[in-house]
Amino acid sequence: MLYRRQILTTGLGFALFGRSAHAQGPVTAKLKRIKMATVSVPDVVTSAAWYSKWLSYVPLGVGKISKELAASWGTPAMTGRKQILLQPESGADVFIRLVEIDPVPAYKPLLGYGWNAIEITVQDSDALQKSFAGSDVRIIGEVHAIGPNSPIRAMQVLGPGGEVVYLTSHTGDRAKSNHPEISSFVDRPFIMVLAGPDVNAMKTFYRDVFGLGDQGDLSLPVNVLSDALGVPTNTMFKLSVLVLAERGNKLELDGVPAPAGPRPRNPGQLPPGVAITSFSVASLASIDAPFITPPRVLYAKSRAASFVGPAGELVELIEDRA
Repeated sequence: MLYRRQILTTGLGFALFGRSAHAQGPVTAKLKRIKMATVSVPDVVTSAAWYSKWLSYVPLGVGKISKELAASWGTPAMTGRKQILLQPESGADVFIRLVEIDPVPAYKPLLGYGWNAIEITVQDSDALQKSFAGSDVRIIGEVHAIGPNSPIRAMQVLGPGGEVVYLTSHTGDRAKSNHPEISSFVDRPFIMVLAGPDVNAMKTFYRDVFGLGDQGDLSLPVNVLSDALGVPTNTMFKLSVLVLAERGNKLELDGVPAPAGPRPRNPGQLPPGVAITSFSVASLASIDAPFITPPRVLYAKSRAASFVGPAGELVELIEDRA
């Protein structure tokens, strides 16, 4: 695999900071946009090759997780673990970070609380699905419209580490929607999906602590959740959507019943699958969150800090560099 550069330092901070996007969400929102999705996998090199081959993501560098970064996540056993940073072909400064963990045999996708999926915007979900024909890409949800007469079409696949990736296209007028602009066939993450037992608790926390916009609640069937949970396909799941400050950046909150529960993990390591969502913020000083360690410079010249949210999810906040 070819990398744009080899990173022997621990931060991978060289690529994490740029300016993008126009603010079109609520002015109260302290979370500006999704900056990075961190995925825990047993083999970062194999996983990076998958993202490059099938989603045209560009590997930026390989490095190791510093003691300070691992401490900020509350995962001391992550110190020295390998990580690879990936960027969309468009060059958008929104990233997928692959980090190395030991295998977790008990892990099953969509059955654990926390960050359950990354949703990535693409130009044409139907064409992308056709490109997977005969491949080892594991499709768990065929392309479909998300509702009657909806211009939004989505499919779901499993990444090589068992992470769930939604691949979503918008066939209508983007000027009339909050769907993000797209500059490559497969572009950036724009929605992170959080699962837990209590949608109201998750929504109240993110709405009240971070001032996010509230698009309301829905109850609808979700085939990939029904399949994972082993419940009838007509089971109704309670969902809620919250809006960040910059256009096209959202959180989807999914209420999941038993047999879902806390995600199994190795002691001192990140959980398997989608492990962390990192958000850009203007200032950590204005945020009242239960940080694991005090904010400190962890990425180039920018401060960051992490906390555990109401469903056990790990959230990282990164200050935009002035």
